[in-house]
Amino acid sequence: MSSATSVDGSASKVAQRGIVGWMFFDWAAQPFFTVITTFIFGPYLVSRMTEDHAAGQAAWSYTITISGIVIALLSPILGAIADATGPRKPWIAIFAAVKILSLAALWYATPGSSLVFALTLIVLATIAAEFSIVFNDSMMPGLVSPSEAGRISNIAWGLGYLGGMIVLIIMVTLLAGSPNTGRTILGIQPLFGLDPAVGEDARITGPISAVWYLIFILPMFLFTPDQQRRKPFAAAVRTGLGEIRATFGELKRRRGILRFLIARMIYQDGVNGLLALGGTFAAGMFAWQTLELGVYGIILNVVAIGGCVFAGRLDSKIGSKRVVVISLALLTIATVGIVSTGPGFTLFGWLELSTTDHGGLFGTAAEKAYILYGLLIGLAFGPVQASARSYLARSVSPDEAGRYFGLFALSGRATAFTAPLAVAVVTTATGSARMGMAALVVFLLIGLLAMLRVPYPAHQPESQGRA
Repeated sequence: MSSATSVDGSASKVAQRGIVGWMFFDWAAQPFFTVITTFIFGPYLVSRMTEDHAAGQAAWSYTITISGIVIALLSPILGAIADATGPRKPWIAIFAAVKILSLAALWYATPGSSLVFALTLIVLATIAAEFSIVFNDSMMPGLVSPSEAGRISNIAWGLGYLGGMIVLIIMVTLLAGSPNTGRTILGIQPLFGLDPAVGEDARITGPISAVWYLIFILPMFLFTPDQQRRKPFAAAVRTGLGEIRATFGELKRRRGILRFLIARMIYQDGVNGLLALGGTFAAGMFAWQTLELGVYGIILNVVAIGGCVFAGRLDSKIGSKRVVVISLALLTIATVGIVSTGPGFTLFGWLELSTTDHGGLFGTAAEKAYILYGLLIGLAFGPVQASARSYLARSVSPDEAGRYFGLFALSGRATAFTAPLAVAVVTTATGSARMGMAALVVFLLIGLLAMLRVPYPAHQPESQGRA
C-alpha cells in the first residue's frame, strides 16, 4: 500500500495497482501525440495531403490554434464541475469515446480527399485527449504523497513515451514502407498490404492509436480509486461555475500558483508548438517520409524515457521548479539549433556542412545535426511537463484538484494559439518555414525567465520558498 497525503494534511491508502493503473493512462494516451500529432500523421498531412509545405504548415498550425482555444475555454469549467460531482472516470469515458471514434476515422484521410475533414477529426481528437488528461491529472493529489509526486509523475510520463515508442517501432518495422522500395526498414512488405503510395502507412496510425488507447485505459478504470459522488450533475454545474469564479479570485492570495501558471502559460506555448511542428518542419526541409520520421521519433523517445527516469530522481532532490528551469534551457538551445540548420549548414551558416548524401537514413550531415538537436529536445520535453504536473500536485488538495488542474490546462492553452499562430503568420508572411519556427524561441525564452521568479513550493509564502 502507498500512503497519499494531500497538501491540507489529509491522508489515504491507495493500493499499488491503483497507482500503476493511473500511470498506465499516460501509456495509453501518448501514441496519439507521438504518431498522430508529431511524427507520422501530422507530417503526412502537411507534406502529402497538400501541395505546398508552407501552406500545409500554416493549416496545421491553425488547426492546433482552434483546438487550443476550445480547450482553454472549457477545461477550468469542466474541472470545477468534476470537483463538485466527485468522480473523474465518467468524464474520461465520455471523451475517450470521442477520441477513439475520431482517430479511427483518420483512415479515410486519403491524399486528395478533403483537408477540412482530416483537420476536423484532429480537432475533435485533440480536444477529447486534452480534456481526458485534465481529469486524469486531477486524480493525482489523492493517489500519491507530495514527496512522491515528482517521481511518480516523471515515471508515468516516461511510461507514456515508452508506449509511444513501441507504436512507432511497430510502424517503421512492420507497417511503414519506403515510397521508393515499398518495403519497411526490415526489408519486408508492410503488413496488411499497406500501400505507402496512397498514404496507408500514415493513415493506419489513426486506427492503431484508437485501439491502443481503448485497451490500455482499462487498468485505470478497473483498479484506480475514484472520488465519491458529491452532487447530482445539475447541482454540480451550478456549484462548479460558482467555484471557478471563486478560484480566480483565490489566485490573488495564492500568488505562488498564479506566478507558476503565468510562466507555464508562456513557455508551454513554445513547448506545444515545438512538439506539434517539429516533425512537419523536418519533413518539409529534408523531404523525410514516414520511415525517416518514425526512426527519428524512436530516437527521441528512447532519450525521453531516460530523461524522465533521471528527472524523477532529480525532482525528489532539487525540486520540480529547478527541473522545469533546466529543461526549458535545453529546449531553447535545441530550438535555436533546429532553426539554424538547413541543407549544407548549421548555426545559421557559421558551420558549413557537406551536402553529400551518403545514402540510407539521414544520409546528409545536416540531417545528422538536426537529430543531434533533437536529442536535446527528447531529453527535456518530458521532464518540463511531468515536473510541472508534480509542482501543482504538491500545491493543491484532492478536493480542489479538478479546478486547479483545469487552470493548469488553461495555462497551457489560454494563449496556446499564439505560438502556432505566430508560426503560421510568420511562415505565410516570409514564405519560410524556418523563420516561422524561429518564433518558438521567443516563447521558450520568456517562459524560462518568468519561471525563475516562481516561488517553490507554491503553497508556501513567497518569502519562504524561493529556489
